[in-house]
Amino acid sequence: MFRILGIGELLWDMLPAGPQLGGAPANFGVMAGRLGDDAVILSRIGHDALGDEALSVLRPLPVDCSLLQMDVAQPTGRVTVQLDQGQPTYTIHQPVAWDFLEATTNWLDAAERADAVCFGSLAQRSEISRKTIQTLLARTRSDCQRVFDVNLRAPFYTAEILRESLQIATAVKMNDVEAPLMLALLKLPVATTLRHAAESVLDVFSNLQLVVITRGGEGSLLVSRSEWHEHAGVPVEVADTIGAGDAFTAAMTHYLLLGAPLATLSEAGNRWGSFIASQRGAMPEIPAEVLRRIQIEIEG
Repeated sequence: MFRILGIGELLWDMLPAGPQLGGAPANFGVMAGRLGDDAVILSRIGHDALGDEALSVLRPLPVDCSLLQMDVAQPTGRVTVQLDQGQPTYTIHQPVAWDFLEATTNWLDAAERADAVCFGSLAQRSEISRKTIQTLLARTRSDCQRVFDVNLRAPFYTAEILRESLQIATAVKMNDVEAPLMLALLKLPVATTLRHAAESVLDVFSNLQLVVITRGGEGSLLVSRSEWHEHAGVPVEVADTIGAGDAFTAAMTHYLLLGAPLATLSEAGNRWGSFIASQRGAMPEIPAEVLRRIQIEIEG
């Protein structure tokens, strides 16, 4: 069992069919917990009805929400989501509670004991939360996997945020749309292929050991300093894609900590990402038999 932290936004996706609890670090944490890891969500919610409801949703799930911070001045995060053939577009409201993350003693202690930490770019839109996230990352052990989940939601990202995050990360995950945008923001050469894009990022950021580029239903590309692996994806009937990328990241991180080869990391990420895409919402119920079946498919 690995100690894994998801740091950043916890929010409600206000979908046409009704609200669903989400936020990339929270989705990541719940999936990590379902895979058997000791997963903790480090976020902040408002002292309001949506905050109370978030706690009621999370408490039965296999994730530690005891370190969630409560904000008496700012509301719980909300995102208005519109779906077009299962693909979401977002209106991310601000300011909200997760814009005011604090580097408390118990958060710093959690960072020091973490085997892996997942953090993104969206929660760093606020200078306060950005400093907190950077402080926590600096307190992690040298062998901690620091996974940067690029989440380019306009206008909440800058080249500076990307550069600082990549300088401390050991692994980075982005999608095939975000890859060329990130290269342009960082003023790196235009890449002719996704593999070249990944190698370009590895060349510049010496601390990075792994670049992951997801391609939706078309699979993924993983590039390390010694090898690369391409996965064709797992065909499913898509219900919605919310949380699918976070499930990919959680599964990939779990097997990365186990020391599995890139092929297994790819299989795990695509299997779990596809399953979540076949369900409604980012935290659907996963029956025990489905968990066992997918684990067997991943591990052979």
